[in-house]
Amino acid sequence: MKLSKPKSNLEELKAHSKNRKSLFVHIQELKEELKKVSWTTKEELKLSTKVVVLATFIFGLGIYLVDFVIKGGLELVRAFIHVIFG
Repeated sequence: MKLSKPKSNLEELKAHSKNRKSLFVHIQELKEELKKVSWTTKEELKLSTKVVVLATFIFGLGIYLVDFVIKGGLELVRAFIHVIFG
């Protein structure tokens, strides 16, 4: 088992400086890449939001109706069993 020797203060300072520099470079590159992105227009965003809200409402209503039908069917079966078996 090898033991690594402790870093000197100078080595730690260099490593910290290198990490800071690479973070700065990373942020600069990120900014450049974000400039290349084709963002949606405000109108497209509004339309997409309306579609999502409407679709959510329609699917929610559909789930509610299916649940209502299943519940009614199960209540009917329960009532039928109650009539037969008392």
